[in-house]
Amino acid sequence: MTEPSPKVSAETGRDLRLAIGVFDSGVGGLSVLRVLRQHLPHATLLYVADSGHAPYGEKSEAFITGRSLAIADFLLSQGAELLVVACNTATATSVQALRQRHPHLPIVGIEPGVKPAVAASVARKVGVLATPGTLGSERFAQLIEQHAGDAQILPQPCPGLAKAIETGRLDTPALRELIAGFCQPLKQAGVDTVVLGCTHYPFVAPLIAEAMGPGGQLIDTSDAVARQTVRLARRALSSAERLEGEPSTGRTRLWTSGDVAALRHFCTPWMADAATVEPLPPGQTAN
Repeated sequence: MTEPSPKVSAETGRDLRLAIGVFDSGVGGLSVLRVLRQHLPHATLLYVADSGHAPYGEKSEAFITGRSLAIADFLLSQGAELLVVACNTATATSVQALRQRHPHLPIVGIEPGVKPAVAASVARKVGVLATPGTLGSERFAQLIEQHAGDAQILPQPCPGLAKAIETGRLDTPALRELIAGFCQPLKQAGVDTVVLGCTHYPFVAPLIAEAMGPGGQLIDTSDAVARQTVRLARRALSSAERLEGEPSTGRTRLWTSGDVAALRHFCTPWMADAATVEPLPPGQTAN
C-alpha cells in the first residue's frame, strides 16, 4: 500500500502556504484562529475582530451583512486568498451575500454543530447555546429540519454572554451566574449534549461544563471548520497552479474596531505565535 504524501494529507495542511482572512464580531473567532494555526502552521492568518460593533447576535441582519461585506473587502485588500467567517450569526445572515459578491473566493462559514451533537447524544436531547440572532435565523431552522432526526433540540438564547466574554474576564461570579441561568433549563430538561453555537463560548467551556454537571458533553465545531479550510486551501492552490512550499511568513496579523489593548491582552494566552494587533483603518470602523 502506497503511503500518502504529507503534502496531500486530507487531515492537515502543514505544507500549505497562503493567506487566510478570518473575521468575527469580536474575540470569539480567536477560538477558530487557534485551531487554524494548528492545522496550517505556515499560512498567514489575517484576523478582524469587529469588537466596536459586538455582539452581532443582537444586531439587524442588514447591519451584520453590511459589516461582513466591508470586512471581507478589507481582508482581501490585505491579500487574503480564502475567507473564514468565524461567526455563527454572520454565517447565518451574510454568507450568501459574501459568496454572491465574491463568486470565485473560497469561503468557509461556521454553524452550530447540530449534526454531530445529535449523533453523540444518548438521551436524544440536545441543547444549543447561541445568540438570539443565530437561533432566530432561517439557516438554523434548516439545520434543525435536516439533522434533528428523532432527537429533541432545545435552543437556548444567551443574550449578553458574548458581550461578557469580550471583556476578557473569563471567570467572575457574574459570568458564572449568567452561564448557570442559561444552562439551568437544559439541565432540567435532561440534555446530555450541548452545542456551543457561538465562537465566543469555547473560552468559557469549563464554566458551561460545570453548570451542566457531570455526564454531559460539549460540541465545538472549530476543528471541523479548520479541516474544511484545509480542503478549500488545497483546492485554491491547485486551481491557481501554485506550489505548496512557496515562501510564506506564517504570520498572524490582527485588527480590531474596538480596543487594541483589550484584543492584545485577550489573545496573548491563546496564540501560540507572536501576533501583531492594530486598529482597523478609518473607513472600516463604522457601517
